[in-house]
Amino acid sequence: MLLLKNISFSYTPNDITIKDIDWIVEKGKNVALLGESGCGKSTLLKLIYGLYDLDNGEILWNNKQVLGPAHNLVPGVDSMRYLAQDFDLMPYTTVAENIGKYLSNFYPKQKEQRINELLHLVDLESFADMKVKYLSGGQQQRVALARALASEPELLLLDEPFSHIDYSRKSTLRRKVFSYLKQKGISCIIATHDSMDVLGFADETIVLKDGRIIDAGDTQEVYEFPSDVYVASLFGEVNELYISDFTPDTKNDEILLLYPHQLMISKQKGVLEVEVEECYFKGDGYLLQAKYKNSRTIYFAHPLEIKPGANVKLALKKYQ
Repeated sequence: MLLLKNISFSYTPNDITIKDIDWIVEKGKNVALLGESGCGKSTLLKLIYGLYDLDNGEILWNNKQVLGPAHNLVPGVDSMRYLAQDFDLMPYTTVAENIGKYLSNFYPKQKEQRINELLHLVDLESFADMKVKYLSGGQQQRVALARALASEPELLLLDEPFSHIDYSRKSTLRRKVFSYLKQKGISCIIATHDSMDVLGFADETIVLKDGRIIDAGDTQEVYEFPSDVYVASLFGEVNELYISDFTPDTKNDEILLLYPHQLMISKQKGVLEVEVEECYFKGDGYLLQAKYKNSRTIYFAHPLEIKPGANVKLALKKYQ
């Protein structure tokens, strides 16, 4: 189990990067750190791995305190692996040699078998003997991911691990990697700004903003019941509306954070009258940008194209 107790950290005295974070990660859980660039995700991973010294608080891994470079000649925790955004590969050695960097040479057959297993996992079998410097950025990222998994760490820390990988390969790789982690019982914390790394894969999601946790919980609950518009916007376009927009005579008004798929065209009562401004083809349908009263922008999904200038009425899909 990983335990963060009221930790804070700053690169400079006047710029606090991580602020008063309390957090628990249970064994075998896949947890996503979600937030915009600069919110402190990468720094938090480095603190957990012991690359920096805390200003306040403490980090415990399996009831043992994680200490930074002020206490360790070689920073890091043996039972963890940290995959940084710069990969930190050996460019003049082969893919197989990079993956096997942390594996013992005393058991050559087992080492070879393990390397082949990971080459298959990241779909690089045909590149085993190629030097890393000749690979694309996406291929290098897959090598780095395989190397991080090689020694089967208890906790895997991933910083934007799929950012350089082609979209056509990314979905398959995500499924294979997260399935592998569950199978092996490896805990994982993934820092990302891509909601597709989160939905369907992360057991829990932690949302960071300005170095603080502003929302946390079961991933589906964070998605369906975001604490504010910032949290919702990390999953895509979001509409900030009110109950009174649908029911003007309501006595208990409150904000509704709605994704485009939660609105639909309707001729019934309790609707928004909007004017379509843009229509974007999304493959499985269209994303419509429309203008609501006071020039507010509304996004909604529809299976068919609607020309700009058209006036339509929208209702909450869940009420139909």
